[in-house]
Amino acid sequence: MNTPKPNPPKRADQIAKSLEDMIFQGEFADGDRLDEQRLAERFGTSRTPVREALQKLSVSGLVAQIPQRGVFVQQPGPVELMEMFEVMAELEAVCGRFAAIRITDEALDQLRHANQLCQQAVDEGDTDGYYFHNEDFHRIIYSQSGNRFLEQEARRLSRRLRPFRRIQLRLRGRMRQSLDEHLAVVQALTDSDPEGAGNALRDHVAVQNEKFHHLMNSFEDRGSAPEKARAERPEGGSRRRA
Repeated sequence: MNTPKPNPPKRADQIAKSLEDMIFQGEFADGDRLDEQRLAERFGTSRTPVREALQKLSVSGLVAQIPQRGVFVQQPGPVELMEMFEVMAELEAVCGRFAAIRITDEALDQLRHANQLCQQAVDEGDTDGYYFHNEDFHRIIYSQSGNRFLEQEARRLSRRLRPFRRIQLRLRGRMRQSLDEHLAVVQALTDSDPEGAGNALRDHVAVQNEKFHHLMNSFEDRGSAPEKARAERPEGGSRRRA
């Protein structure tokens, strides 16, 4: 089995992750303009990887690129996020039901190996490594659904939710819990149990939503949530969306 280990992250990926953290923890509030040159100076790099990082964030919707104006923080509201997670849960459930009927023995081996690498990341306390293999785990299931349109839609929304699914892994015990959920999914797929696989994947994503909101509430309790940062910012200190 040759599931690849993570390569050293590209500079743009490192910057994108740092910016995600800054946004979630309130250093940049909703509506703030992100200046390429200032960010390049802050990260000690050229503008090219910063531009690439901002493009990555635009895919997830954390920033909006407005022609002739620049790039602005644009956080989805709690209702929008809840709706996206609900749809993601159902897409994954459908993928699981289809995959339970269509998955190959080779793909099952790949899922088990991805879980082994997730276990290694849990043991090392490596949330980024865990999420790399977690994404691989889910992509295999999307592919094994045998429905290209469904696979594409699942991948698209998964990219949109990537920063929110990644950050919830930081909660104590969440990586190990996530791995246990993976094992339940693999067991249902091994048993060719469509309903079991669908339910396991739906619950897996629903828990991610719950954990993400719990994490955001913990930031707010510490006075570092984006809403708190926006409330404390002087009038005129950030660009507001109408």
